Amino acid sequence: MISFVGAGPGAEDLITLRGLERLKAADVVIWASSLVPISVLNHCAKDPQLYDSSGMTLEDVFKVYDDKQASSNIVRLHSGDPTIYGAIQEQIQYCRESKYDFEVVPGVSSLAATAAAVATELTVPKISQTIIQTRLANRTQNSMPQSEQLSNLAASGSTCAIYLSAANPIKLQKELLAPPSLYTKYTPAVVASKVSWPDENILLTTVGELAKTIKSTGQNTTVLVIVGDVLKGEEIARSHLYSPDFAHKFRKRSSKNSTVGRPTGTTPGKLV
Repeated sequence: MISFVGAGPGAEDLITLRGLERLKAADVVIWASSLVPISVLNHCAKDPQLYDSSGMTLEDVFKVYDDKQASSNIVRLHSGDPTIYGAIQEQIQYCRESKYDFEVVPGVSSLAATAAAVATELTVPKISQTIIQTRLANRTQNSMPQSEQLSNLAASGSTCAIYLSAANPIKLQKELLAPPSLYTKYTPAVVASKVSWPDENILLTTVGELAKTIKSTGQNTTVLVIVGDVLKGEEIARSHLYSPDFAHKFRKRSSKNSTVGRPTGTTPGKLV
């Protein structure tokens, strides 16, 4: 079995229980030392063969699959969640063509970890109900659909998470502010690198100061930028979800003075 496992953002306790179990059972682990801390491998129980993919080509990885898949549990360990900029689709295609058993184990993304670290919800009522996850097209310009150019996406004004784009901070800032963008130079932003690693660095800034802030980190690869008014931390509108006057399948509409959502005959804090 070949398991594509999301290692999470870095901290060894932010891997999922399923991912942990796959590492415990692994005979072979392919991982990128530049993206996944070695401490995550503490979950391995079998002293597996380790292959550092940071120096491997795709063909090198396929050779390991060909040589080991019949007799070994192989873990292909990806940073964050493997379905987001994980480059797993071509590996999945190879497994299907080769008739290898495989699975995808999701992981905690760097976006989720960064939002938790700055204690913010990314979908705040009446501010933003949409999250865009994208990147700035640089060396891989040909892989970016024209309709998904950052300057086009910025027109929504939604919460925007931008990966893999710190190598060209000036261009990034310009595209975020280019018409018809709804962001302004005062729109808040977060610049995060190595979230949950021992040398985590999270900086609060604005779009107008974005390039300067990114440069100050000294990083040009493992940087995530989040932009949007949800980062302001201002007083917000109440969510409908737990409002007394909002009914749904599991709760009837009630007056604002009543006990909200408590089943009859139960006490607070007691599960029934």
